[in-house]
Amino acid sequence: HIADTRSRELFTLTVLVIALGIAVGAALIFSVSMALGAFLAGMIVGRSDYSLRAASDALPLRDAFAVLFFVSVGMLLEPASLLDAPGLLLGALAVVLVGKPVVALLIVWAMRYPLKVVITVGIALAQIGEFSFILSTIARELGILTTAATNTVVAVSMVSIVLNPLLYRAIEPAERWIAARPRLW
Repeated sequence: HIADTRSRELFTLTVLVIALGIAVGAALIFSVSMALGAFLAGMIVGRSDYSLRAASDALPLRDAFAVLFFVSVGMLLEPASLLDAPGLLLGALAVVLVGKPVVALLIVWAMRYPLKVVITVGIALAQIGEFSFILSTIARELGILTTAATNTVVAVSMVSIVLNPLLYRAIEPAERWIAARPRLW
């Protein structure tokens, strides 16, 4: 009914209220974090018939939420604790920036995809996504992860998210470099 009113503001407000309602409801009913409830709300709104309109109407809010997200992630990080375990940080960075991409490269290459797809998939997986913050927070609350491990996850996520666009720019030069070497090609 609200979509039929053609009021952009009312529609956006309604989508936000529904999303927040689902997030709070999931947190209260299922005893999950608000972040996991918000993730569920995003999936539900994304699968609705009005998902495209909701996305386009909420586009101006995207930058504000992105700033809020990165500020809140930055507040999760305790830089002093990273100095206590630099090996853990470097090892985790190696797994995320080297290990995951190499495994992905080998799997996609074994499936006989074109070289550009192989490189793109490898580089796309050279980061930790936002969902890791939810998992690490829950693991910390349950006592599975220590504070140092949680800080390492946050730091590795931040570094990998910052480096990923730079790695994407390296796809074309890497493809040209490999194409110039017949044995590798």
